[in-house]
Amino acid sequence: MNKTQQMIDELLSPIKQFLYCETPDAWINEAIKPENLTGLLVDHCNCELKASQTAMWLIRKYAVDADSGKALLEWAKPYEDFVYGRVRSTDTFHGKKNGLSAPLVAKEGFAHGPELIDKMVRLIKEEFHHFEQVLDIMVSRNIPYSNLSAGRYAKGLMKAVRTHEPATLIDKLIAGAYIEARSCERFAKLAPFLDDELQKFYISLLRSEARHYQDYLQLAEQIAGHNISDRIRIIGEKEAALINSEDDMFRFHSGIPAAGGLIPCTLVG
Repeated sequence: MNKTQQMIDELLSPIKQFLYCETPDAWINEAIKPENLTGLLVDHCNCELKASQTAMWLIRKYAVDADSGKALLEWAKPYEDFVYGRVRSTDTFHGKKNGLSAPLVAKEGFAHGPELIDKMVRLIKEEFHHFEQVLDIMVSRNIPYSNLSAGRYAKGLMKAVRTHEPATLIDKLIAGAYIEARSCERFAKLAPFLDDELQKFYISLLRSEARHYQDYLQLAEQIAGHNISDRIRIIGEKEAALINSEDDMFRFHSGIPAAGGLIPCTLVG
């Protein structure tokens, strides 16, 4: 066994134990079709931005004061303008040392604020960087960025989240852990079927994605202050059900192809 494979196996071992199912071969077979490569990369790009937005929302909602919240929004603005405002220029963020315009100030009364801020800010930095890396790959392949309608995965997972605090925060953190763990598992499963550039890129993402899932899970456990294995199981089973059920739309986190086949990603400009 070479060192790369050993590293992959070590990273995936806890993730495979955490997830309630592996990605079905039917999804892999669909994902590696040449006609789905554009949609796969565009949706991957979107997933990186959504991951950073989720982390920002958690910080703003639970951990910082209003001015710090504004600083976070300013940090995200160039990326969101690119995606949602359709300002298709990367000049405001690509290759620049983008970051917070001011230090974040933790709210009083939330004991876990500093740790949540620390872990989520690191995650945001990495997700923004990954977003830029995917864009670079798309540019090198003459694949233009285009808006893409959302799949059902994240919304379906959020249906398992309770609606009262602190349960909402705990469940959202657990859901975040599953999203990151699934991303890591899919990168590893896809890599052997991709060309050399994409294979190396997806393998390079495994370590950070594995850490992201651990960070989310550790925060959920610490904030709860008690055993949350029941919530981990409930949300994990929901996540597995989404992965194993039929899906009529192809996305990075979509389920197995429906009987009539998956609808390829529809790019909408």
